[in-house]
Amino acid sequence: MPPVRPSTPKEPEPMPLPRRGRGSRLAGSRVASTSLPRATAHSPRHAGRGTPWLSHAQRLTRRRHSSEQVPPGPEQQADFRSGKWLQERAGGDARDSRQTLRAGMGSRHRICSREEIVIPCASDTDSGSVDLQMSNLEDIKKGSSSLELTDSDILDIPELPQESLTDTFQCVTHQGPLGQAIVESLIQSIQEFLNGELKSELEKLKFLRSLSSLSRTLPYDETTESFIRNHIADIVHKLNILVEEEPLHSLFSPVRQEVFVTVADFSYQDVRLLLGSDDRADLFSLITRSIITLPSVTTLTQMQEVMPFGSYNSESLYRQTFQAFSEMLQSLVIKDPHLENLDTIFKHMEPWLQSLKDHERERAAASMAQVLKCLSRNLSLKLPLQFQRLGHLVALMALLCGDPLKEVAEEAAEGTHYLLHITLRMKYITHDKKNRSLKEAMKKCRELLELYSIQQFYSCPFKIAQVFEVFLNSNELCQFVMTTLDGLKNLKHPCTQQSAGELLITLVKSAESRFEKVPEIMGVICAQLSVISQPRVRRQIINTVSLFISRPKYTDTVISHLLCHPVPYDRHLAELWRTLEVELPSTTWILWRLLRKLQKCHNLPTQEKMAYVAVAATDALYEVFVGNRLREATFRLFPQLLMTLLIQIHHSIGLTMSDVAIPSGLYTDQEMSSEVTPLCFAIQATKTLLLRTFCWQEFNIMEKNKGWALLEGKDCHLQGVSLLANALLERNHFLAHKVMYLLVPLLNRGNDKHKLTSAGFFVELLQSPVARRLPSIYSVARLKDWLLHGNKLFKVLALRGLHYLVRHQETREDIKSLSPCILDFLRETDEKIVLLTIQILLQLVRTMDFTTLTAMMRTSFSLFGDVRPDVHRLSMTLFGASVKSVKYTDKKRVESQVLGSLVPLLLYSQDENDAVAEESRRVLTICAQFLKWKLPQEVYCKDPWYINPSDVGIICKFFGSYQVTRITVS
Repeated sequence: MPPVRPSTPKEPEPMPLPRRGRGSRLAGSRVASTSLPRATAHSPRHAGRGTPWLSHAQRLTRRRHSSEQVPPGPEQQADFRSGKWLQERAGGDARDSRQTLRAGMGSRHRICSREEIVIPCASDTDSGSVDLQMSNLEDIKKGSSSLELTDSDILDIPELPQESLTDTFQCVTHQGPLGQAIVESLIQSIQEFLNGELKSELEKLKFLRSLSSLSRTLPYDETTESFIRNHIADIVHKLNILVEEEPLHSLFSPVRQEVFVTVADFSYQDVRLLLGSDDRADLFSLITRSIITLPSVTTLTQMQEVMPFGSYNSESLYRQTFQAFSEMLQSLVIKDPHLENLDTIFKHMEPWLQSLKDHERERAAASMAQVLKCLSRNLSLKLPLQFQRLGHLVALMALLCGDPLKEVAEEAAEGTHYLLHITLRMKYITHDKKNRSLKEAMKKCRELLELYSIQQFYSCPFKIAQVFEVFLNSNELCQFVMTTLDGLKNLKHPCTQQSAGELLITLVKSAESRFEKVPEIMGVICAQLSVISQPRVRRQIINTVSLFISRPKYTDTVISHLLCHPVPYDRHLAELWRTLEVELPSTTWILWRLLRKLQKCHNLPTQEKMAYVAVAATDALYEVFVGNRLREATFRLFPQLLMTLLIQIHHSIGLTMSDVAIPSGLYTDQEMSSEVTPLCFAIQATKTLLLRTFCWQEFNIMEKNKGWALLEGKDCHLQGVSLLANALLERNHFLAHKVMYLLVPLLNRGNDKHKLTSAGFFVELLQSPVARRLPSIYSVARLKDWLLHGNKLFKVLALRGLHYLVRHQETREDIKSLSPCILDFLRETDEKIVLLTIQILLQLVRTMDFTTLTAMMRTSFSLFGDVRPDVHRLSMTLFGASVKSVKYTDKKRVESQVLGSLVPLLLYSQDENDAVAEESRRVLTICAQFLKWKLPQEVYCKDPWYINPSDVGIICKFFGSYQVTRITVS
């Protein structure tokens, strides 16, 4: 048995209200001189009272939630949602839901029983079919593949209407206009309601129905138009109050439904009660919330069973109310050439489309699908288009197509179907006729649609992304990505996260390099990583970053953004760096660009604070080495990586994070540990690099010889560099030679720390036989420049390099020309410099000319007795080598110098330093041989002279016999 129609308390009426039939407008109605928009005189909104006419909005409604059976018709259309076939009359159902809803509006009750109505609204329980006319989309797949796209071609695409708006309506009969007395009575009644307070339900319904009745007179009555124009703000305010008074968690009154119907009636007359001003926008938001947030149908029914209220059936009332809401939204887009109203509707529906509550999301999806269907069948676009959020809408609908709730997915699939047709029309009207991009996009669209069945297409979000991508511009692509990334926040429904991941990776793969605002995209991705728990989705998001970073156009942008995060990186960013999935050809490029970020910091003049990018890039390199996904690139760039990290170590010595120019706000939520320093990042990255490139022996040498501690020391850093260079040269000639060739062009680049570290490593590699192949300009000439450098360390490195090179016969001649310059370093106060100079001169002594030789003998003799034992000893060695190198023809010219050295040498033979004493006796022998003397054996006695005074007498007698006149006794 159908429920009894609810009765409304009788109250005296000021005048009988006309039934809400659709009276026709007079063709010759007066046009008021006002800016208030009005419908045309022959508006189809008002057919004759009680006459079965078919309005446009009626034919837009669906029958998915109807309890009444749809009569079978001859035409079959595909319904991918339920897997069944609908049979519907081509011309529509005479018992259309719109007419059924409105048929009783003039009656006192205005509410039809459940069995009398066809309701196209979202339900939490029903799972009926929806007519999508999906077979029409198949025509696209079967259409011509020609790229010659014209306006007629677009119009032929199925689902895009070719009839005008007026033709859409079918008016059977017309009703005359309301009399002037009735209009004045309606205005008076509405005025009283606006000035008073509506307390009872009957008063509210009378007010709303009076407004609807008055709205029909707008096209031909100037009084009505003037009244509405002057009181529209009051009407909006009163409607706002009525909706606010309705309970949010129950539905016991048809007032909401009447509000929706009234707003729709005004919309059909081009009077927008929900669009334009802030108060209208607030009313729109309030109306939307009041219907979407109602409890589910099941809950409403249970509430009625527990708390009966009146004679209304909650489920039937809900269906009628939601139907009125859906038609109200459609009334806004029937005439929307610039898509302004669609933009507003989407703005208000967007949060509900993303609601975590299933019934709210289903209602929003159903409403949006109806709006898109209505718009696609009444599309008459004109420039400029005000809807600039196509990417957002496509992404949101695609995400909903993968919704865990079947009803939501089906509603979204239908909406997506119509959205595709709207998109085609939008792109056609906005594209450059001379540009073939749309033609190519259409071709690609057809090719993609040929790959999938219709059911597959709308049930797989990533396939939707593939098809829509070809039509989206760069800004819309960014919108799509941002909206998809928002879907990753949905922790309640893991499948939504999965859909978002698939959409994201598919779009980035397909769109290639058409994206803009990549930094913003990266920012959202990095922020969302922490909320994504599913391994598969995390992998997709990281792969998305990998795709962006592998595109040369975006590589630097992505790296720069990733480096703007706190170090050490949290586990999410560390995972991202470690698990980058990049094709082999791109690995070297990416690692090189990351390395360049660090190298550029070293090329800058020394500043007060270290650049934060240098620390972040070092930590990023460490994470990349740990992940070992860029293994081939690591081996290929090993020389550059090793030297850059050693240089970073040099720059980081003695610094803390307070010495780093950290961007403001980077560490607002956490404090930097005192244990974290730029040096620790550089050391751990260098260690990991050696291990990942199989330099295990070199690593062990550094460990055993405390090489890492040497590298970290301010005064011994170059020793650590030398140790590592020698270890590499000893254990891995191939890598050592690659480093040497790399360093040749880099030695004079960067600041002093950069040059010193590079020079320290380079000098040790000159020991290799391969060094002889280097052109003199890159070896000896460069070392000569360092000899003249103001920094003492460069002089030490230059002398060390010359010491290594002088061993090679090929480079000795070039070094010989530097002998006078080298000889001057014997007068240096630094012991290292003097010792290295002596070692070099010992290699060159046999090739020196007489002038240089005698100068060297004088200088070396002056070092006899130096307080530094090694300098003392080696100076005597150099003097002896010089004596031996004197040619026979020049002996007489140096004889006096040799004679003058005998007594000092004799005395130093008794030095307490055994090495000095031994070397003194050896050189003394050389001098005696030069003079052709035969020294007594007592000279070579190692015992102190005071033990055997007789030996001293023998020695003195020997020298006296040769008339040695200069005897110096200490």
